[in-house]
Amino acid sequence: MNELIRDTVDLHYHSAPSPFPRRMDPVEAAQHFDEHGFKAVVLKSHHHNTVMDVLTIQRSVLDKLRVKVFGGIALNGLVGGLNPRAVEMSLRMGGKVVWFPTMSSPAHIAHHADGAASGFPTATMKLMPEAVNSVFDDAGKLKPEVYQIIELIKEEDAILSSGHMPPAEIFAVFKAAREAGVEKLIVAHPDFIVDVSHDQACELAKMGAFIEHEANMWARDRPERPIANLISWIRDVGPEHTTIGSDTGQATSPTAAEVFGKLAQLLVDNGVAERDVRRMLSDNPGSLLGVS
Repeated sequence: MNELIRDTVDLHYHSAPSPFPRRMDPVEAAQHFDEHGFKAVVLKSHHHNTVMDVLTIQRSVLDKLRVKVFGGIALNGLVGGLNPRAVEMSLRMGGKVVWFPTMSSPAHIAHHADGAASGFPTATMKLMPEAVNSVFDDAGKLKPEVYQIIELIKEEDAILSSGHMPPAEIFAVFKAAREAGVEKLIVAHPDFIVDVSHDQACELAKMGAFIEHEANMWARDRPERPIANLISWIRDVGPEHTTIGSDTGQATSPTAAEVFGKLAQLLVDNGVAERDVRRMLSDNPGSLLGVS
């Protein structure tokens, strides 16, 4: 077992079933995380409420494991978009994360406008394309259902993730969430699709948000993602405001343990204090999930 990643908390793992090719189903994923000493993991889908996946195997599998497994909901077209009813059911049944629009966000659709995959999976079946799902109405104000969703997140003390929203939408939703008393905010992969700048990330951190980077993007020897760039993000925002998820589970990706292990070692080898690596992998996400 890799001691650097013991008790890691992964808030961003993509398991099957999915229209996208996935490496592991929820049982296999739970066993993988348990075998490698993880403390907790949240299963994510762009297409459905993963709380049901978790509950289906809770008594037969999960109750026998050390790792804690949770689910959540992403607000794309297949769950009705910005749908308070879907959010309510997910959270009342134990969901821990609400991801605002990912595939249906204006930023995501614009990013894929040329038809290129752009590093994002392709469905293995024919599906209707996602319609643009903005949090703003025609007057540029937050839609009423956004406030309903925020209130539900507050009531259940859940995590609000920015999903793939563009910066203007992230700031508007996070401002409304903070005013409503939501305490758990995450900005996912700021430099992939959403294009949040370092300065904007620092502003969001001052609002109480954590900036989440993804091990799967930084641990795969990609020349466009040198480790120095990630260290720059961590230095600017601060490890106290940073979390690291895996964002793995794709059929062609390494395992979560592999990418976390490689990235943790890269960070330590490049001068990041081991205590800060532990903070970003375990303490910070654990506090958000309530398993610290």
